[in-house]
Amino acid sequence: MANLKTNTMRILDKAGILYKTHAYDHGDGLVDGISVASKIGQPVEKVYKTLVTQGTTREYYVFVIPVARELDLKAAAKAVNEKAVEMIKVTDINKVTGYIRGGCSPIGMKKEYKTVLDSSCRELDTFIVSAGKIGHQIELAPKDLAGLLHCMIDSISISS
Repeated sequence: MANLKTNTMRILDKAGILYKTHAYDHGDGLVDGISVASKIGQPVEKVYKTLVTQGTTREYYVFVIPVARELDLKAAAKAVNEKAVEMIKVTDINKVTGYIRGGCSPIGMKKEYKTVLDSSCRELDTFIVSAGKIGHQIELAPKDLAGLLHCMIDSISISS
């Protein structure tokens, strides 16, 4: 399981970005971020989830926030200059991103969408996001992800 190379990892390799991999067993079906943090032995504050939304202009946006927090839809909309944003349907995740729920990485989506990282990432040297396949995570510096994807960093999450 640990030797797998996902498209996300290949993109990071090509860009010369250092990362560490984390693999976990997903046979129990628990692929939510809090379960994943526990399975890989990392604090929930360090593990982030990738959320995809659609704005009133019909544009898609990606938000990367800590797994134990929720997306503040008003703050998210403001960050991307939209009147409002709403989560896309789970059934549309693959069509929009090329990934499936539980394995959606902010890196390597079908198209490059405007991406916003939660400002909490500024407090971390590294954080963990999906490697693009269920059972696999990558750990990298937030500044490296922000540079690669031209991300904005803003306060976009609230306590669950």
